[in-house]
Amino acid sequence: MSDNLLVRRDVSFYLHDWLCISSIAEADTIDAFIDLSEKLAEDRFLTHYKQSDVTEPSLGPSGVHILPEISQALAQYAELGFFSAGFPEDIGGLGLPFLACSVSFAYFAAANIATSAYPMLTVANARLIATFGTPSQIEKFAKPQIAGRWFGTMCLSEPQAGSNLADIRTKAVAEGVDEFGHRFLISGNKMWISGGDQDASENIVHLVLAKIPDTDGKLPEGTKGLSLFIVPKILPEGRRNDVVVAGLNHKMGYRGTANCLLNFGESQGAVGWLIGEPGQGLRQMFVMMNEARVNVGLGAAALGYRSYRLSVDYARDRVQGRKIGCRDEGSVAIIEHPDVKLMLLAQKAYVEGALALCLYSALLVDKGEDEESSALLGLLTPVTKTWSSEFCLAANDLAIQIHGGYGYTRDFSVEQLLRDNRLNAIHEGTTGIQAIDLLGRKLLRDGSALAILRRRVRQTVERAGISEQLSPFSTQLISVWDQLALALSELRSCAAVSAYNNATPFLRAFGHGVVAWLWLDQAAVAVSSSAPGIDEKNFISGKAAACRYFFEYEVPRVSAWLAPIFNRSDLIASISSDVF
Repeated sequence: MSDNLLVRRDVSFYLHDWLCISSIAEADTIDAFIDLSEKLAEDRFLTHYKQSDVTEPSLGPSGVHILPEISQALAQYAELGFFSAGFPEDIGGLGLPFLACSVSFAYFAAANIATSAYPMLTVANARLIATFGTPSQIEKFAKPQIAGRWFGTMCLSEPQAGSNLADIRTKAVAEGVDEFGHRFLISGNKMWISGGDQDASENIVHLVLAKIPDTDGKLPEGTKGLSLFIVPKILPEGRRNDVVVAGLNHKMGYRGTANCLLNFGESQGAVGWLIGEPGQGLRQMFVMMNEARVNVGLGAAALGYRSYRLSVDYARDRVQGRKIGCRDEGSVAIIEHPDVKLMLLAQKAYVEGALALCLYSALLVDKGEDEESSALLGLLTPVTKTWSSEFCLAANDLAIQIHGGYGYTRDFSVEQLLRDNRLNAIHEGTTGIQAIDLLGRKLLRDGSALAILRRRVRQTVERAGISEQLSPFSTQLISVWDQLALALSELRSCAAVSAYNNATPFLRAFGHGVVAWLWLDQAAVAVSSSAPGIDEKNFISGKAAACRYFFEYEVPRVSAWLAPIFNRSDLIASISSDVF
């Protein structure tokens, strides 16, 4: 049974047929980059996937030690230029589009999500410094990460605050100014820091949210008082900074990623340099957070995709039972049974829909200078992160069901893939946080991005409407978006607080509306192919079948999610916490 990552025909379809990457980059260069990604992912990342789940990071007197194979894989990743791929050439990058880098990352995430977490965070860290840092900060702290010699982290959460960043207590006391800018002494505790310490890189650059006390020594209230600081593990002069690993968190998945509780300033204070202006930390941090959210969605899609391909292999190979009504005939592969076909279709619709959503968002990043693309990316980011992480987890769950009793044994990869993917609906902002972001910041406050999305949906409807095969789905898609518009109108008429009682069901409905649009858009491109060969006919039939499944089985769920909004249900507002 082969261990599939991504099917190359799918990748080619997304890059060339659907998203037309040749309009922003040389197609041959991109294909060579993807070839190299696929080979390295198979040769160096997939090979220690199981071992990194067993041999977790350990904390010793000198710091955190990770599996040597992880370090070796990341050294090769750096040597071949993958850290630098998406950066401009003037700061040491290769200048490749974010879309190409996203497809590349999907290979590595499918092969080994835990090892892939180190470069994912490092690249986002370096991009933030390159965006907001001074020339000296970029030279000293971003470029070594772009080269892959240093790794990076994001230090937001604290034990007492969790996702509520307004309650951060880490403080930064001004010490003076030097060649790297305004220098501060940082003290506080940060929890859940992925890559917080390891022995794979020469140095670690922590990006730390902290508050600068006022003249009375009081910390400012709320998120407006947050500032952002560069806090390296090893200081420029070569000595250890005052950053200590207080402990390791042991998660159900991503076990190869060192996840740390860090103490800053146990002794004299951890030296850090302010990025930009005081009080702008959260706004700056969103550059890294939003990139991480898109990548979390992409990682979820990759994990779901791999479990789907493993399910197809297993269902073709596993012979068990006879076809219904054919008792006198021999046993057949389980892929011939209706329930298994239905599960495989659901998996295909989820994972290929999520991959389309993530890669479409990546293309919007590349078109970020276009105001319309930037606005649409902001609207889709919470959907990209959440829909992919929730419904690709459902695909992982179906993979175990298809494998039967073998599925939940450690002999098969699908149980580990599920454990790894379970984290993605929580980290980088839980589903509930993303729902509040979508409804509050992205829709109720300003509807301009929604108008852009509706125009693009109409364009797809017009293109698909000329196909006899897809025309019924065009009509259905219009109905879905009319329902979403009416639900949003209902929410606008509610009291500000009660509008959020059903924010999460609304996010799921909205996400299904977005993915239904992308499925119809993909299908319209696929079925327009002329004179395909037999393999291509199977590919096109697969796209059309998954699109049909999504509209016949998934889109009807939108009405159920929106029903409490239309009925003005007061269940959540009226229920007392004492009933639990």
